[in-house]
Amino acid sequence: MLPRCRTEGDTYSIPKFDLSKEDLNAFGEELRGFHSQFSDCFSRSEPRENFYQYMSGQLSELERKSTEPIAIKIEGGKVRAMQHTISGVAWDEEKMIKRYRRMVNEDMGDPDGVLISDESGFVKKGGDSAGVAKQYCGPIGKVENCQVGVFAAYASPHGYALSDKRLFIPEKWFDDEYLVRREKCRIPESAEFSTKPQLAVEMFQDIGSSDDIPFKYIVADSIYGQSPDFIEAIDKCVGKIYMVSVSGDTLCRLKEPSVIRKTYTYKGETRSEDVVKYPENKPVTVKSLAETFNSFFWYKRTVSEGTKGPIEYEFTKKEVILAKGGLPRKHVWLIIKRTTGDNPTYYYNISNAPVSTRLKLFVWLSGIRWAIEQCFEETKTVSGMDHYEVRTYAKTPIFILQ
Repeated sequence: MLPRCRTEGDTYSIPKFDLSKEDLNAFGEELRGFHSQFSDCFSRSEPRENFYQYMSGQLSELERKSTEPIAIKIEGGKVRAMQHTISGVAWDEEKMIKRYRRMVNEDMGDPDGVLISDESGFVKKGGDSAGVAKQYCGPIGKVENCQVGVFAAYASPHGYALSDKRLFIPEKWFDDEYLVRREKCRIPESAEFSTKPQLAVEMFQDIGSSDDIPFKYIVADSIYGQSPDFIEAIDKCVGKIYMVSVSGDTLCRLKEPSVIRKTYTYKGETRSEDVVKYPENKPVTVKSLAETFNSFFWYKRTVSEGTKGPIEYEFTKKEVILAKGGLPRKHVWLIIKRTTGDNPTYYYNISNAPVSTRLKLFVWLSGIRWAIEQCFEETKTVSGMDHYEVRTYAKTPIFILQ
């Protein structure tokens, strides 16, 4: 019989979007009110109204929510006028996003808010859309011709929402053979290749420097967790705590090894480098370490309520020293989650949280990534987020964030 502290904990939950039939009566007025908050982001009334009509179409029952079907369906809509607004008219995107974030803060801002980084793919035909290429597309689980957006979402005990986005442009798009495509898609000459973690860092720094949305925690999957650029950027921000996924082959040690300076001669030149004093004490993978933990160290926690009942995992945490090239790198918490029952599946995370951090916080953060997945699901199924047809660089990112 295990004590309650080993089997019971708080279930983490964020309020989900809820819409009743009664809400629909005032929906048009609510949407007008939301749209009016961005009226000064447009230079003229015509594109402002076309944008409102486009928004209305995104929230309609249309099966296909691209520009033409929306313009035909919406009262007063004009196909060419709406297409021109969406693909050719300039608006103040910086002001629009800043104001949107402040609205998010008013409704769900919290000092213990969480920023979540993730990406999502959008299947596309042809090769003329900005950044389109054969690459891994998460929604269909395979390599396909698609565009990929890197996103930041915000979550707190009061709700969740997307908060920023970047269009990922594959490195080959910057080769000379893609020059014509870059010009056709209006990709600026100053644009340079950025990895997905680097794009996530841009968003994190932009949101952090603006103070539009308060947050304390940062959560991301292994693409970001294993990126030195991503981790270094977070470590530079005092007071921010991350919990990011890593792969099972990540190397670590339980004890700090002795490091000495070794001098040697190479091609007649004297050189020196740091080496571990006792090289036989090699680092181990987090996977092999996890499999050595006695059942005493695992705590069963309910992380959410599923359609078939509570969803439970077992958790444990351990302070470790990450290793790179055999040398100690940094002290972090290693948080391991595994499925219950025989032949469990393991998941690994690291965190820079203080030494005094309790397991409860890590359990909470482990379940919060569902918020950005929920954002993707709702925007793709409700507002046609993956139906956009804009090909140019300047406009595509806006419609990846809906």
